[in-house]
Amino acid sequence: MTRRPDSLAGWLDYVASLHPRSIAMGLERSRRVADILGLSIEVPVITVGGTNGKGSTCTMLESILCASGYRVGLYIKPHFLRFNERARINGSEASDEALIEQFARVEAARTSVVPAIELTYYEFTTLAIMLLFASLPLDVVVLEVGLGGRLDTVNLIDADCAIVTSIDIDHVDYLGSTREAIGREKAGIFRSGRPAICADPMPPQSLLEHAASVGADLWLFGRDFNYSGDKVQWNFAARGMRRSSLAYPALRGANQLLNASAALAGLQALRERLPIEQQAVRSGLATVELTGRFQVLPGRPTVILDVAHNPHAAAALAANLENMGFFRYTLAVFGAMQDKDIDGILRAMGKRVDHWLLTGLPTARAATAAQLGEALKATGFVADGNERSMALFDEPADALRAALGRAHEDDRIIVFGSFYTVAAVLAARGSQR
Repeated sequence: MTRRPDSLAGWLDYVASLHPRSIAMGLERSRRVADILGLSIEVPVITVGGTNGKGSTCTMLESILCASGYRVGLYIKPHFLRFNERARINGSEASDEALIEQFARVEAARTSVVPAIELTYYEFTTLAIMLLFASLPLDVVVLEVGLGGRLDTVNLIDADCAIVTSIDIDHVDYLGSTREAIGREKAGIFRSGRPAICADPMPPQSLLEHAASVGADLWLFGRDFNYSGDKVQWNFAARGMRRSSLAYPALRGANQLLNASAALAGLQALRERLPIEQQAVRSGLATVELTGRFQVLPGRPTVILDVAHNPHAAAALAANLENMGFFRYTLAVFGAMQDKDIDGILRAMGKRVDHWLLTGLPTARAATAAQLGEALKATGFVADGNERSMALFDEPADALRAALGRAHEDDRIIVFGSFYTVAAVLAARGSQR
């Protein structure tokens, strides 16, 4: 590169052009650049992997730790409207200037050898954000793992505590088509002699065996930590402690207590280095916010945003919709990547949706609205024009506009299927405001 970009947007465009593939598994490229940079994070690091629930667990950790007065770095992904959403420092997005400085350091390192080291967009940006955290006077860093775990760039860091939230079928082209294969990849973030939290109630044997083989201190849900509750409050118990009379997390959804338990188990495992008072737990859970995770927007008709993009997440979304109470009709704005289990997602949600508004998405990986329509018909869905219908759109914003025009005040609209679907709707709403 003869001239470095002078803006974050310019850097992101440049970084996206460096590697011919958006996903290229392996740690060799990232490790070489990290070694050149001398990348090391000296404060406690918590990594969070899993199929679903990673973002919620990371954000709860951040909220509780910030409420405790700790200086916290959080890496979470993907972003919806601004890349800066991926790097948070004490709850606030990192500035363009701070990110550009680290992008320049990664670029200098990768081009310091001949030939230059090719990095994917994910590898480059992950290294830059971890460098940013390493350069700041933080007390703790929380890193969300991307695809898998064992071969993820985040796994270059030896975490002081590793959390796996759930294990289900997703990214089969890269991780395998069974829970056993996927569990083995997710467990790759565990470290010898260090806490390894698994919140999946039925972990695959491969995860248990890997934790034993590396000598990790495995904490299992139901054995080493658990929760109970009623309609008013809930209780958490883990090795050597109990937290009683907790308010429910501000994040909605049936699985959020499981995610909160994973976060609290991780903090309990690190209690000697990061002690947490009860009030900080209460405050952190009460104020936590996360875009696109069963997010109910204000106003009528009710609009719900959820990034559910695999059958496991779609089943949880369907359960959450069932628990919301009565709505006359449910309209769904649905867009998805063509490499996802679209049939499984549609079958999980089919009984909860009356009117489907299927949409393409602004990426080459996305299924077209027509492809989604064929998949919906294959599930047995039959439109009658009144009680059940299907319509096709090129853009999520157009689909949402049509849904809002059709819905009555006592209806609800669910926007789901991909981060792209939710992001496009958020962008459209922002431009309208």
